[in-house]
Amino acid sequence: MRVVIAEDNALLRDGVVLLLGEHDIEVVAAVSDAGALLAAVAAERPDAAVVDVRMPPTHTDEGLRAALRIRSEHPQIAVLVFSQWVETSYARRLLSEHTGHVGYLLKDRIVSTGEFVDALRRVAAGGTALDPEVVRHLLAAPAVDAGLARLSAREREILGLLAEGRSNVAIAESLHLAERSVEKHVTAIFTKLDLPHDRSDHRRVLAVLRYLRA
Repeated sequence: MRVVIAEDNALLRDGVVLLLGEHDIEVVAAVSDAGALLAAVAAERPDAAVVDVRMPPTHTDEGLRAALRIRSEHPQIAVLVFSQWVETSYARRLLSEHTGHVGYLLKDRIVSTGEFVDALRRVAAGGTALDPEVVRHLLAAPAVDAGLARLSAREREILGLLAEGRSNVAIAESLHLAERSVEKHVTAIFTKLDLPHDRSDHRRVLAVLRYLRA
């Protein structure tokens, strides 16, 4: 896998480069601002970009805007954005405009090498990866969607794990359920949300977006 990193903190940037190198992930460019990120992506055409939400000059949403532009201009390139704190408005914006190849993690997750690398590989493969804390904040408001209101507590719990990008197998392990039981719950979620019969992974994305937008 080839990636570009955008982080203005030199120590953290260098640390991520070393970490990814230990997992056979090639960092083709490591930059400190959004302009350099966009130039590196255009020149290198990596599989994914790891982007800090806040970068120079204003340290507000430069990274997020660059990530959205990458997804729009280079839909085959995944973006994994991260921030120091939960920024629900940024997460909603990223997820509402794109249904795959995106992820949002808190910087603390980088310390946990396995979770970070797994999330990066997941978004590069076309999936999503959301920090559990971000999911909790996104789902804090009560649902007003009639379909969502029909979900049981267990189905809501499973949909929350789907929003993190977990597979049925991973959900089964997390909740100590049989995989077949998780499959039945996921099917029930699709039915209650009136999602059309289509490819299963596409319906998963639609279900998660419906939940987050509520």
